[in-house]
Amino acid sequence: MIYYRELSLDRASESRKDRAWLEQQWLRRQCRIFIVRNDKSLMCWNDRKRDAPEAIHFPKAEIGNLAEESEQLVFLGLDHLGPMFALDVSGHDDDALADYIGNNEFVDLRDVGWLLDSDQAAQLAYARGLLFWNRNHRFCGICGSPTQSENGGHMRRCTNSGCARMHFPRTDPAVIMLVEDRSKPNKPRCLLARNSRFPSRMMSTLAGFVDPLESLEETVAREVFEECGIKVGKIEYQASQPWPFPSSIMLGFRAEALTREIVVDGVEIEEAYWFEAEQLREFGEWGDDGDYFCLPRRDSIARYLVNSWADEILQG
Repeated sequence: MIYYRELSLDRASESRKDRAWLEQQWLRRQCRIFIVRNDKSLMCWNDRKRDAPEAIHFPKAEIGNLAEESEQLVFLGLDHLGPMFALDVSGHDDDALADYIGNNEFVDLRDVGWLLDSDQAAQLAYARGLLFWNRNHRFCGICGSPTQSENGGHMRRCTNSGCARMHFPRTDPAVIMLVEDRSKPNKPRCLLARNSRFPSRMMSTLAGFVDPLESLEETVAREVFEECGIKVGKIEYQASQPWPFPSSIMLGFRAEALTREIVVDGVEIEEAYWFEAEQLREFGEWGDDGDYFCLPRRDSIARYLVNSWADEILQG
C-alpha cells in the first residue's frame, strides 16, 4: 500500500473556479472542516486503542467565526456526504481553540499517517500540503506585492493590478529508487543507505530532487552515482506518491546496478550496504529500540519499494 494517494474526493477542479459556487458549498449544512495548526492536524484517539487516531472534521455550524478569524480556508472537494474544507488556525493558541481541542490534540501526520484509514490519511495530507503552500506564498515572487487566495485556495493572484500574476501550488519532483544487484541470480541484493538526516540504524532507498532540464532516468543514475558511487543500467518506473512534507511528488524506480563497490559521499550518505531479502526480515521498525538496522517509515514509498522487492524475491 502507498499512503496519501487514495483520495476519494471529487476535487471539482472546474467548479471551484466559480466564487459563487464555492460560497454555496461553504453554506451547505453538510459542509465539514478539518482544522490544521502549524502543519499539524487535529485528531482524536480511539478509546479502545491508544495508537489508533482518527481525523476530526467539524460541521459548519460548530465553526462559528473561526473561519473569518483564521489565516486561510481551502476547499478540498466533494464526497457522498458533501463538501470538505480545511482551515489553517496557526495564529490561534490553545485557549482560543479550547472548544475544538477538548481531549483531542494536534498531531504531525508523519507520526501517525500509516495508522489512519487510507482515505483519511490522503485527505489530511491534501489539507496540509495546500495550507502550507498558501501560508508560504503570501507575496508575489515577481513584484513582491501581497497575493490573495482564489479557486478555493488552489491559486493565488497578485493584488498589484500592474502585475496580477497567477501563482499555483508548487510540487517538487523527486526520484526515489531501489538499486538491485542481480550479478548472482541465486543471491540478489538491494542497496540501502542511511542519510545523515536519518536516525541511527534507519536504512532506506536512495532519493534526490530532479534538476532543471533533467530526465527522471538521468536523475536516478546521477543520484545513485553521486551518493554511493554505483553505476546503474536498466531503470524501471514502479509507482508514485504525493509527499506533502512539505511539497514533493515522489517518483519510484527500480534500477539495475552495473557496479557493486560502494563509495558513500560522506555528506548526504553516511553508510550504505548491500542486503539480501532474507536479511531484511531481521530489520526492526522505524522508532523501535534495538541494535540492528530498521526499515523506512511505513507510510513512505521507500518502504513500498523495499517490501515489493523483498516479497518478489522471497515468494519466488
